[in-house]
Amino acid sequence: MTEAAAKPSNWNAPNAITVVRIFFAPAFLWLMLADAGQGGSERWWAGGLFIVGIATDGVDGYLARRNNQVTELGKLLDPIADKVLTLGALIGLSVLGELPWWVAIVIAVREVGITVYRFAVIRGGVIPASRGGKAKTLLQAIAISAALLPFTQTLGSGVTFWPDLVLMGLALLLTVLSGLDYAWNAARLARSHGSGPDA
Repeated sequence: MTEAAAKPSNWNAPNAITVVRIFFAPAFLWLMLADAGQGGSERWWAGGLFIVGIATDGVDGYLARRNNQVTELGKLLDPIADKVLTLGALIGLSVLGELPWWVAIVIAVREVGITVYRFAVIRGGVIPASRGGKAKTLLQAIAISAALLPFTQTLGSGVTFWPDLVLMGLALLLTVLSGLDYAWNAARLARSHGSGPDA
């Protein structure tokens, strides 16, 4: 069997799931803005869509590995889907005044910067997500899910303020630290090998 014949097709179920995840972002963002911070059914649906979208990150990866359908396109689209979902939620929260804009901007700069770098070195192969990057994504998902679900409107800000603040603060810290670590390793490996690290 030739190498070309053994190479999995980009047209597979895991990649289709990833693309669907990307389209979840405009859907839940529209629901968030339609709710306008009232904590109604639209906000619950928005939170639910985000959670489903971010949780299926593990589903497409598992299916790709189990069925030997891991592709370069999939490795590129998967982190993009995470970033679209994450940044869509952060922008929505900032527009509604529930999250300071500077928090969304700091996270966006890190995420967009890493994505741009991935495209810059794509000829040398797509850089897969590292453990630090995956941990950052998980913590962001938890913090954003807690902020999206309208617990503040139902339980009161006195109950949810500190948990939300701690979760988002930790997510922000890990985002910055993992970004700095990525940039450091990218520069080091670029000087020595002309390629980037896992991110």
